[in-house]
Amino acid sequence: MNVVGPFSRYSDTLASSSTTSSSGSLSLLDIRDFLSRQWRLIFLVTLLAIGVGVAYLAVAPKRYTAQADMIIDTKRVTWNQSSLETENRSIDDAAVESEIETTKSEQVVSAVIRNLRLTEDPEFIGAGESLKQRLFGLAGLPSGPTSEPTKEELQQRAIATVKANLRITRLGRSYIEQIAYTSLDPAKAAKIANAFADAYIEDQIQAKFEATHRASVWLEQRIGELKKQASDAFREVQDFKSKNSIIIGVDGKLASDIELDQLSGALAKARADTSQAKAKLDRIERVLEQRPDPNKESFNIPDPVVTDALSSPVITKLRQQFLDDKNKEAEWSARYGSEHQAARNLRAEMAGLQRAIWDEVSRIAESYKSELQIAKSQEEAIDKRMLEVFQQSSSTRQSQVRLRELETAANTYRGIYENFLSRFTQSVQQQSFPSTEARLVTFATTPNTPSSPKAALTIALAMLCGLGLGVMAAVAREQMNRQIYTRAQVESLLRTNCLAVLPAFSQKKLSRSKRGTRQSGAFRQISEVAPYSATAEALRYIKVAIDLNPAGGKVIGIVSALPGEGKTTVAAGFAAFVAKSGAKTLLIDGDLRNPSMTATLGYEDGPGLLDLVAGKSTLRELIISDMTNKFDFIPASTRIKPSNSSDILTSPQFKQLLKTARNDYDYVLIDLPPILPVVDVKAAAHLLDAFVMVIEWGSTPSDDIVKAAAASSVVAERLLGAVLNKANEAIMRRFEGYSDRHYNYYTNEKPASETV
Repeated sequence: MNVVGPFSRYSDTLASSSTTSSSGSLSLLDIRDFLSRQWRLIFLVTLLAIGVGVAYLAVAPKRYTAQADMIIDTKRVTWNQSSLETENRSIDDAAVESEIETTKSEQVVSAVIRNLRLTEDPEFIGAGESLKQRLFGLAGLPSGPTSEPTKEELQQRAIATVKANLRITRLGRSYIEQIAYTSLDPAKAAKIANAFADAYIEDQIQAKFEATHRASVWLEQRIGELKKQASDAFREVQDFKSKNSIIIGVDGKLASDIELDQLSGALAKARADTSQAKAKLDRIERVLEQRPDPNKESFNIPDPVVTDALSSPVITKLRQQFLDDKNKEAEWSARYGSEHQAARNLRAEMAGLQRAIWDEVSRIAESYKSELQIAKSQEEAIDKRMLEVFQQSSSTRQSQVRLRELETAANTYRGIYENFLSRFTQSVQQQSFPSTEARLVTFATTPNTPSSPKAALTIALAMLCGLGLGVMAAVAREQMNRQIYTRAQVESLLRTNCLAVLPAFSQKKLSRSKRGTRQSGAFRQISEVAPYSATAEALRYIKVAIDLNPAGGKVIGIVSALPGEGKTTVAAGFAAFVAKSGAKTLLIDGDLRNPSMTATLGYEDGPGLLDLVAGKSTLRELIISDMTNKFDFIPASTRIKPSNSSDILTSPQFKQLLKTARNDYDYVLIDLPPILPVVDVKAAAHLLDAFVMVIEWGSTPSDDIVKAAAASSVVAERLLGAVLNKANEAIMRRFEGYSDRHYNYYTNEKPASETV
């Protein structure tokens, strides 16, 4: 239920802070409050972690690390199946990593152990005092039975120890690897680091020697096989040539091919000669067609420029004589006449010369016919021979394909044989002088300072681990904590206001002689608080909440979820507080099964509610006026514990009592039983106007509070608020994160008499 005025503003502030915390956001204030609550646990865990670190530094033996830098072998001999040639390859990252793994291989480690005789050193075979044995010794416990190990076990122990303390890394992108070894003895660490470099170099040389030796043996066997294969292939080529009559020229051509080339040239020349002879014959035959008829007188002669053949000496001489006679005949015919005897003689002589010239031309024509026939005969002979040679070479060419295959195989075997012979020579030379490029560039020196344990780093790590574990433990502690520590938690659970926070009072004045002593002492302390104190102000908050109740009820039930939360003390103390302020107050002990209020006030011997219900006493006889605390009190029966206490609280007599009290009193406060153990509150809840739930700070589980609020819908509807009782204010401030300034406003001083 909500109230108005200043109390409402206070509740709204608490509700907003609760909403913010429940939204999941984590602010710096939340972190500060968390650390203020849990710093002791965090500090304790951190201190324990630092103690563990210091103990480790005290127990752990000092170790020294020596480093040596070695450049690895950057050359490798690679046997390639195709060329089997030496390659100088640049080493990539995988190759460098391979060499690093080779350096820390078991073979190299065994060589170091063998060279330095580490199987006789207690540090490497576990014969010395280990960390486990030292811890057992500090605890005074036996380290366990020991037996004599075998030689193989000692070797394996030494290998495991060396590998565990060895670290090999690559320096940047270089070919240099850094060999670091850690030992209890600084001189031994440097000695082993250098020994690893020497063992790696020796291993590389031995590996090359063995590889070269194996290659030489294999090459020697292979060379014999290849030599026989090459000889057989060459012999097969020669046998094939002899069998197929294949003759190869100097230039590598077959004899038939050479002859075909020659015949082709001769045939071309013969065809040219035939064409030329035919052309000459055709020309001279056309000239002969111009020969004049012998029955007709004509003095035509062949043109001397017709052909070169007509320029022969005979024709030239006859032609010259013919021309001379012709000139003379023309002269004499002109002088003496054409019929003159001399002219006739000249014409007769010219006719004879003309016949002689044409006869000579005919003879030349016959010679051209003879040349043409000869040229044709030569052409036919050459053509026939070419056909014969071509037919003969076709079969030779088919055999030549097989010959080429045999020659290729023979050349291949010979090339491989020569290559293997060259490699065998190189292998023999390498075997005689194996070398490696791996070498030490920086020798390991004896370290002066231990590499482990590192005191500053160990303490820092222990502190960080302690802080982490402490924070996790603190978070787990807060998450697993089901108790109530703040007003916001109460309001979040009950969806109502936290009316007041009452402190836990000191127990020094209390005696423990009887059951009600502790409650009685707490009641005296709460009833005697100073009017300006924080406790008095908390009680005023309860009074204001009752006064501002919109329902205006006077009958208020004081309840709690579980027994022992202090509801009786709160009810009695609040009744005394409002009674002293002048209000007419009636306090009823309604916890019939455990009437602790009746025992606290000292009225256990008088009649109680049970007598009223049974009709043995009237209400006026039952009411006790407590002059000390200024309120009226109705006790419960302490002599008899009724089994049907809920029936008593719901009886007509009790209802009439409440009706009468509403008319006669300003406040009627009923101390009811706890909600969860018994059913009394649920049965009588409808008779009361409002309820105030008392919760023990830091004790009552939140689940029980929720169950108590949900046990009765009437209680949930009429619940004015809750009171946190027995609170430790200093711890509560750490949970809530509130400032201490408003606490300084309260005081425990007594008021002046005139003020009272």
